[in-house]
Amino acid sequence: MSLVSVSVLKEYLPEIQGSSIDADLTSLIARVEGFIARYLGFPLADSATSYGLDSSTYTLFADKPMYGLEYVLQSPLKPIISITSIHSDVNRVYGSDTLIEGSQYEIDKELGRIILKDVSPDSFDTGFRAIKIVGSFGFSTSNPPSDLVHAICVYCSHLQRAKSNQGNVSITQRNSTVTLSPRTMPLEVREILRGYRNVSTIF
Repeated sequence: MSLVSVSVLKEYLPEIQGSSIDADLTSLIARVEGFIARYLGFPLADSATSYGLDSSTYTLFADKPMYGLEYVLQSPLKPIISITSIHSDVNRVYGSDTLIEGSQYEIDKELGRIILKDVSPDSFDTGFRAIKIVGSFGFSTSNPPSDLVHAICVYCSHLQRAKSNQGNVSITQRNSTVTLSPRTMPLEVREILRGYRNVSTIF
């Protein structure tokens, strides 16, 4: 489900009146949110066939805890909504004997960190895909971050307005040549998204 509704997007496109292209705008929002999800480092959610930003269930793997902080695990994905299970197993069997109980850790949801309590007897192993994390990650569709909504709407409106001149570098108006802006992600959008990118992405 998209974070942005057609009605919210139309606030950025005052030239569009009525509902004749609502279906087109719905598709545009889905495509832009899918692209942004990939840009932020979101993989496909479990059983999903397209990328998205909304809260979904993911099965993730990590090789080790944070360097110098062996009791802190940086999840490959943020923000965390909830954790279903964590297994730490260098043999990658992830049986019940390698389960870390939820009572043994705390969650920094915004930064995507799982922190073992001081009294916990458990530890995070180091090894290829030694740690398996199952949980819900992403953003709430009922209350998404306002700056993220803004970024999505700016990008969508940028692409919507570019449709009529798709493929053109410049156009002629009133005997003057006007150079069109590129169809790349606007700098304003890129700067907003920078703080939401996941640790697996390359800047």
